[in-house]
Amino acid sequence: MATRIEWTDETWNPMTGCTKISAGCDNCYAFTLAQTKTRDAYLRQLPVKDTPENRAEPFAPRFWEERLMKPYSWRTPKRVFVNSMSDVFHAHFSLEQIQRVFDVMNDNLQHQFQVLTKRPERAVRLAEHLMFTPNIWIGTSIENMDVARRADALRQIDADVRFISAEPLLGSLDLLNLEGIHWVIGGGESGAGFRKCDPDWARGLRDSCRRQKQWGGRTPKAGGRELDKREWNEYPVPLPDPAELELFEGVAVA
Repeated sequence: MATRIEWTDETWNPMTGCTKISAGCDNCYAFTLAQTKTRDAYLRQLPVKDTPENRAEPFAPRFWEERLMKPYSWRTPKRVFVNSMSDVFHAHFSLEQIQRVFDVMNDNLQHQFQVLTKRPERAVRLAEHLMFTPNIWIGTSIENMDVARRADALRQIDADVRFISAEPLLGSLDLLNLEGIHWVIGGGESGAGFRKCDPDWARGLRDSCRRQKQWGGRTPKAGGRELDKREWNEYPVPLPDPAELELFEGVAVA
């Protein structure tokens, strides 16, 4: 579905649900939505691990068969954030389920799929069973140096684009090793109770990789993407030109 997330065009959620594992998860927007706006819809779907506890928990991981084919319906090339409401590599999702998501991405080369995980170690373990076509970007979330090890795991994945989401940015990442990383998203936290982003953390991130998205605030657009009087909007790879869509003949639905 269309989204207000500024670094992507669409979100695609064939999976929902997750488990909080680090400080960046504390104010998770997906968890909040699952407990409120989408609660009833989620509870009508059986969880992947079918237990009484998971049936009663709207944010327990769920797999949505009927959503798998959605990328075939987009007529123009899009950047697609995969599972904005989940984590592709959560332990509850089987290899077969993950492979089915990858099959759709492999078959829709006109789109760029942004797969963001807090579990890159599992992605490494499963990578030999998955096809990382050039249109699949693999990323991990690093909110502070406590989880900097995730970048080491990410570097082990043979993908054309590897990226880091420093969002929410909760501390300095000046010492983060960016070798083998092609793109960084930097952003402050948004929502009720958001933790403020120190401008010097953002400047350090900019100086390391020349990327900066938003400042954070009560709403996602509250601070904008401006740092030191400039907006930072670069992408590592451009989208295909619509005039070249014949290269993908038979992929998009007419």
